[in-house]
Amino acid sequence: MAKGTTAESVIEVGKTTVIDYNNKDWDAARTSMAPGYVYEEFATQRRVKGADETLAVWRGWAAAFPDSKGEIHNAIHSGDTVVMEVTWTGTHTGPLQTPKGTIPPTGKRIELRACQVNTVTNGKLQATRHYFDLGSLLQQLGVTG
Repeated sequence: MAKGTTAESVIEVGKTTVIDYNNKDWDAARTSMAPGYVYEEFATQRRVKGADETLAVWRGWAAAFPDSKGEIHNAIHSGDTVVMEVTWTGTHTGPLQTPKGTIPPTGKRIELRACQVNTVTNGKLQATRHYFDLGSLLQQLGVTG
């Protein structure tokens, strides 16, 4: 951990990815990201760099699931790394962009368990690695068996 950084402050910065998304507070999200911030979603094979590209991804999720929220169940840290267990919920009322194309709104409600691994340095997010099961999401939307 950087000098003067407490475990609590590292965890609080790590949590901003979910808190700012929940509030759809894109300005706060941008402020929490370091220059060169990297966001990865392994399920969708997305890897974007910088606040603008990251917020475009987050806005895409918010457009597909306008009522979506993340609930943090657990947040632990080791050094500058924060690992969070999150459950995402929302109703699919907008188009969803996937690696295979666009899924039109289904009106279905989803509940998706996920894990985020955030790297925090000097009070700013350096990187987020977001893990979730795309197959479970697609099944809940009724677009796969």
